[in-house]
Amino acid sequence: MNFDFRNWAIHVGDPHPFNDERPRPDNGTARPDPSRFYTCEIWDAEWEKMFTKTWLLAGVESDIPDTGDWLRFEIGTESFVVVRQDNGGVKAFYNVCPHRGSQIALADFGSANSFVCPFHSWKFDIKGKNIEVTDEETFHPDVLCHGTDLSEVRCETAAGLVFISMNDEVMPLADYLGEVADHLALYDISEMVVVQHKKSDWAANWKGGVDAFYEIYHLHSVHPQTQAVMDDRTQIDLFPNGMSRQFVPFAQPSPRFPDQETVNEGIKMMLADAGIDPDTFEGTAKDSRAAIQQAKRARSEKYGLGYDKFSDTQLSDSTIYGLFPNIQIGCHPEAVFIHRFLPDPKDPEQFTYETIILFKPEDIPGHKPPAWMGLAEDADTSGMMRPDIEHTGLGVPPELGEVLDQDSELLPIVQKGARSRGFKGPLWSEQEARLRHFHVELDRYLDGEN
Repeated sequence: MNFDFRNWAIHVGDPHPFNDERPRPDNGTARPDPSRFYTCEIWDAEWEKMFTKTWLLAGVESDIPDTGDWLRFEIGTESFVVVRQDNGGVKAFYNVCPHRGSQIALADFGSANSFVCPFHSWKFDIKGKNIEVTDEETFHPDVLCHGTDLSEVRCETAAGLVFISMNDEVMPLADYLGEVADHLALYDISEMVVVQHKKSDWAANWKGGVDAFYEIYHLHSVHPQTQAVMDDRTQIDLFPNGMSRQFVPFAQPSPRFPDQETVNEGIKMMLADAGIDPDTFEGTAKDSRAAIQQAKRARSEKYGLGYDKFSDTQLSDSTIYGLFPNIQIGCHPEAVFIHRFLPDPKDPEQFTYETIILFKPEDIPGHKPPAWMGLAEDADTSGMMRPDIEHTGLGVPPELGEVLDQDSELLPIVQKGARSRGFKGPLWSEQEARLRHFHVELDRYLDGEN
């Protein structure tokens, strides 16, 4: 019996080493206990044994371009402040004053040459060093000897992304990301700016969010509208440390879709993104993907965009990366779409779903993020203004676009089913190989192997 779908030849255009499949690790066939999706015991273990031990995506470098610029990152019970230093590097600290525990960064972003605690006005420089203790003469010297500086955490950058770790002994970020760091660097994320940033609270376990976005096996059922514009035959590659990649072909119908010839409205939208007039396009739906690749190559040659470093697949399709533990990034030469799955600090059956669209501004006619990303029509893509974070609470329609809103409606149903006595744990197909890879890596942490 041939259960392996890797004989799907999804690439068109010239052969390219970037597209090559990677050796597949043996992650077994075990059926994990569903209690991992709803018990406080598992959530506590995840926090103590995994989240506090590994690298976490805290933000993007373009949000802190200048000395003193800072961003706040919150996950679980912790809050951090990441600050651009005068040498161009970054440092990160627990967002807490050592005096009485007050948070010092009270907004999502800011810029300053020092931090002042709002409680008793202790002051700290951007290196985290205490530079003023209010009424210092009233403190016994032995009290202040316990330490008055901010508590620093590991902080490193890769491909325009900023990561922190609460683990002083964590492996270097470059080793952790492996070749995925080189892949992401191709997209010049450091030159991109945030053009949309949204958060919404969902009634499901954070891993249910990861699981839903790490496969497209569900598209035909949950998002049938995507079948006209996306092929659900994909290539999945698995890397060390729980990292993964998935190529999702765009601008061609799924084999499940009945009409393989008509250039439908969704494909027309993708043609237009590439600078092709859909009304004069003479090909069929089978020709559109290659036409988009050629059009983007021509655009790059005309405007010096440097797309020769990309494979044809990268030009037309969504190249998706999973960064363990809680990140997915959909990459296109023009823009990237970051998904972050943030566990609720108290309720294992709730998480915050976060999306960030990053775009590389270019003074080029028709240059914009792919329409499928759902960027608001009035969004500022000039890079001159950083949009505010929009946050919708639990039970409020997130208004993330048709597809993502469908996911927000489905996941609470899946979460409720996970508690059923009749559910014994997930049965993953090879189309869901990224899920098994993620859970196997998580179990290594829970078992104390990492």
